[in-house]
Amino acid sequence: MATWTTTGLATALVLFTLLMSNNAAGVIPLAFVRIPVEAIFGAAILIALPRRPRVVVAVLAGLALGVQMILNLLDMGFKEYLGREFNPILDWSLFGDAHTYLQDTIGENGTLAAVVAIVVLVLVVLVVMTLAVVRLGNIMARHAATATRTTLVFGTVWVACATLGVQFTDDLPVAADRSANLVRIRVQAVQSTLRDEAEFAKVAKKDAFANTPPDQLLTGLRGKDMMITFIESYGRSAIEDPIIAPGVNATLTAENEKLREAGFAAESGWLTSATYGGSSWLGHSTFLSGLWINNQQRYRTVTNGDHMTLTSAFQKTGAWRTVGIMPGVQKTWPEGKFFGLDHIYDSHHLGYEGPKFSWSPMPDQFALAAFERLEHGKKHDKPLMSEIILTSSHQPWGPIPKTVPQDQLGDGSIFDAIEKEGTDPSELLTNSTRSKEEYGKSIQYSVTSLIDYLVQYGNDNTVLVFLGDHQPIARVSGDNASRDVPVSIVAKDPKVLDKIAHWGWTDGLQPNQQTPVWKMSDFRDRFLTAYGSTPSP
Repeated sequence: MATWTTTGLATALVLFTLLMSNNAAGVIPLAFVRIPVEAIFGAAILIALPRRPRVVVAVLAGLALGVQMILNLLDMGFKEYLGREFNPILDWSLFGDAHTYLQDTIGENGTLAAVVAIVVLVLVVLVVMTLAVVRLGNIMARHAATATRTTLVFGTVWVACATLGVQFTDDLPVAADRSANLVRIRVQAVQSTLRDEAEFAKVAKKDAFANTPPDQLLTGLRGKDMMITFIESYGRSAIEDPIIAPGVNATLTAENEKLREAGFAAESGWLTSATYGGSSWLGHSTFLSGLWINNQQRYRTVTNGDHMTLTSAFQKTGAWRTVGIMPGVQKTWPEGKFFGLDHIYDSHHLGYEGPKFSWSPMPDQFALAAFERLEHGKKHDKPLMSEIILTSSHQPWGPIPKTVPQDQLGDGSIFDAIEKEGTDPSELLTNSTRSKEEYGKSIQYSVTSLIDYLVQYGNDNTVLVFLGDHQPIARVSGDNASRDVPVSIVAKDPKVLDKIAHWGWTDGLQPNQQTPVWKMSDFRDRFLTAYGSTPSP
């Protein structure tokens, strides 16, 4: 009895893996009552081979099936968090970021337990799958006649179903070749990745403004203090999702009124980000470089070159001091030189001694106050161009900072009690509705912090460009959500906004459904052209 049970479990495991989708939504009961062609061919090969080659082939097949199951699980995770499948060439470096994220979300002990569990799971999958295939191969060899007849029957049924187009649903044919298709798709993805490296290197060398003389760059913004600010995970869902939008839109309306009363005006549009759910640096580099940076390989290629970014264009003129306020940078960041920043303030140089808010190293209010203290509030012989990254709306959106009186910020210790009273991030990891609610609150906090800063410290020569870097993960933005993010330009000087009047953007901080959508990589050239830069490839 135990022998038949073990054999049945081995058969079920192999069939489950062969028919398993790499999309969580595709893991449904009906998908597992189909006939996988790979099982028919595999059985035929194992039946025909002598003992020693059979065992070798069975071991290799078992390991291959184990790897396939692991890759399918990785695809599911990547689709949930990054809106795409796992890239076996480029994505290994992201596991370090995932480890840091887990530490900030569930603590050191929880992360250690998770890592141990993952390692054990991988080993168990590989070993058990291998033993299952070896067992099935041995049984078929001992009962070769029965196994041969069974294989022929299923092969005939598979061919008949494939010929007649028999299917349960449009995407669930009875005659399945799921695993073979996944292998083909993954091989093509690897080939495409390898080709893309050489092709993108050529694209990155082309730049319409590469040889523009400094005195012909950004002439329409001379004398202006520029702030280019990214709000983490500020996506279209924040403005349109029925759960998130009411609170966020109320905040945008209120903040727009603050701006109006202070003499500012704003125009807003949509940009389609090159990334989704995470990998914020891909969104930042796409926006600033004018190139479509949608993977780590492209990021490395462009940051190792001399392609001009929006920030380095300001530096090239010699008319601005360029600085970066980077609270999310917690280790060495050599790419800073590529982005054309004269000075970079990372998380260790902003004077913050308060608690982290999960992944976010410090509240946005403090980061902006540090910018005022360290740079904007000081006298300079030239205007500032600042790139500012706000991180308080980074997942998992718990706990979230609260605004405190500006004169009580100090070194940030005032946030200790706020952090302790906030939502435990582990409460949000599997709760979509709660995640949406807390995400919305974090966006409200970030936008409010930024506009409060602008109203208090901005002047007639201040120009703010702010946008989201990408949409939040699928648990918040929903399956098949767009990759669009809001972008706004805010200024007191009406001439600044007059220069983009032909863009068709919406007045205020809220773009609507009729507002045009551009690729994020298009912004750099449109902005440079609008503000007086002359192309000179």
